[in-house]
Amino acid sequence: MSVDDVLPALEQELAAMWRRARAAGRAAARELHPRLDPTAYPLVLLLFEAGPLRMSDLAAGLLLDKSTVTRQVDAAARLGLVERTTDPGDARARLVALTPAGRDRLTALLTERRTHWRAALASWDRDEVVALTRLLHKLGNTGIG
Repeated sequence: MSVDDVLPALEQELAAMWRRARAAGRAAARELHPRLDPTAYPLVLLLFEAGPLRMSDLAAGLLLDKSTVTRQVDAAARLGLVERTTDPGDARARLVALTPAGRDRLTALLTERRTHWRAALASWDRDEVVALTRLLHKLGNTGIG
């Protein structure tokens, strides 16, 4: 059996996972703030993981155009989730960071999501979770998608 034999099944599983992930992302965005556009949820997550970023770095990290990210930052700022600050290393530059309220709300949401993941993967052993994580990372680095 060659890889070609299983590619259709792989594509179907990835498409189904993509639909479920998008639905989960929309739900998470609503939980974070009822008026948060779901497309801005990855932006908030990236700021949580990376800390304050320049707009250009935020756009690069999200693989989005800077104008799109600017609109998302503006909307998240109006909701009190993010703020623009002066870069301490370059007074001419601006950084985008989570507000304390944004960080608190996201921390609570991620804690709840991790509880959900623990329950969903309760029948998996640690090695299976590690293997899945490794394979997803490997797939993500192929440039497909």
